[in-house]
Amino acid sequence: MAVELERLRGTVATGFAEVKGSLAVLVERSARNERDLAQLREDTEKDMADLRADVEALKKNRWPLAAVGALTGVAGAATGVLSLVAR
Repeated sequence: MAVELERLRGTVATGFAEVKGSLAVLVERSARNERDLAQLREDTEKDMADLRADVEALKKNRWPLAAVGALTGVAGAATGVLSLVAR
């Protein structure tokens, strides 16, 4: 009976050691995933800040289309008036 109990203790101890090892692996993977996620967030925020800066630069450098359209219309009307007067 004592031999069987000792064998059972050994089996249980081995099982607990395997579970403990598996849990350690899972904890390490979880920690690595958290570090990777934090790095990804940091990189994404940096890229978004760069993108926002690029968009703002494009907004500042865009042509004022309404003013260009108005000037084109005035120039066309003036050309039409000059054409009528020249006849």
